[in-house]
Amino acid sequence: MTDFLIQKNAILVVAWVLFAFCCEPAIGQTRIPTNLLGDWSLQMESQEPAWMSLTEDENGPMALMRVYIGSAGPYPIQEVENGIIKFSLRPKRKKKGNPKLTQQSVEVSFEEGKLTGKLIRIPNDGTESKVILFTGKRIPEMSPAAPDLTKVQFGEKIRLFNGKDLTGWKTYESDKINGWSVIDSMLVNITPKTDFSATGAYANLRTVEEFEDFRLHIEFLVEKNRNSGIYLRGMYEAQVVDRDSRMQGIQGVGAIFNAIAPSKNAGKPSGQWQTYDLILVDRHITVVLNGETVIDNQPVRGPTAGAIYTDPSAPGPIYLQGDHTSVRYRNIFLEPVVR
Repeated sequence: MTDFLIQKNAILVVAWVLFAFCCEPAIGQTRIPTNLLGDWSLQMESQEPAWMSLTEDENGPMALMRVYIGSAGPYPIQEVENGIIKFSLRPKRKKKGNPKLTQQSVEVSFEEGKLTGKLIRIPNDGTESKVILFTGKRIPEMSPAAPDLTKVQFGEKIRLFNGKDLTGWKTYESDKINGWSVIDSMLVNITPKTDFSATGAYANLRTVEEFEDFRLHIEFLVEKNRNSGIYLRGMYEAQVVDRDSRMQGIQGVGAIFNAIAPSKNAGKPSGQWQTYDLILVDRHITVVLNGETVIDNQPVRGPTAGAIYTDPSAPGPIYLQGDHTSVRYRNIFLEPVVR
């Protein structure tokens, strides 16, 4: 009986060793350090708005990262060595059709209780590469339950646009052309740009004041083949195009751009005034377009492309795209959530 137990225990030990060996990551397999997992608001030395998310699942370690505009990925982790993870972003092209490309690689680590990293940009024309250092602020996980909007109280309306001048507003980029003015009680942006490319020579506009959660009412008018965007807290873009725009679904009117698609196209034809009522509470968004709820209290994980703020725990401005095409706005009111 004793010999049998010894043999049985020996078999169990061997089986356990084999199981442990098989289930351990292979030598050289990339694993993200636990203290780097999650979502991060990045503070770039270059002052560019940036956001990053590091995850690991059955598909392996992955990174999402966006520096101001463009795709957030996902990007596969290429290497993890001595606590430093490395991956590459899409090459950066200054303008469509321009042969100049800038390769972009990222290195991130967690040292002395904080995330630190560097973005390395290497142009393909032989000019000097650039290293941009950054740190990260961890973004708390979102609550799994949507907020009960029936229990949310909104404060008194704040008139953001007085219909007379640009009091309470300022351009975001000091080095760009200001196409914004007030015409016939409308907030008007006039630019010569007619395409849908991501940026242009004209400036975007933001409120001086910053807000936490709120309900926003805003009316807009775009002509055919024109577009703009309304960013809530400078982070989440409600798309501004007409009903028949080539941009539809998750990029169309009623959408939180490239993040949440509207349940239907409730837009109006070009040249007509349209109305947005936008509710942002606990990183959940409700979109009412022309009186129809097209997004109902849905979570939005990270900032959308073109965001100028990336920390959902901090207040931010109402931000209007002016570097796209001409657009008109009016009747802009905000009701802050009463905590």
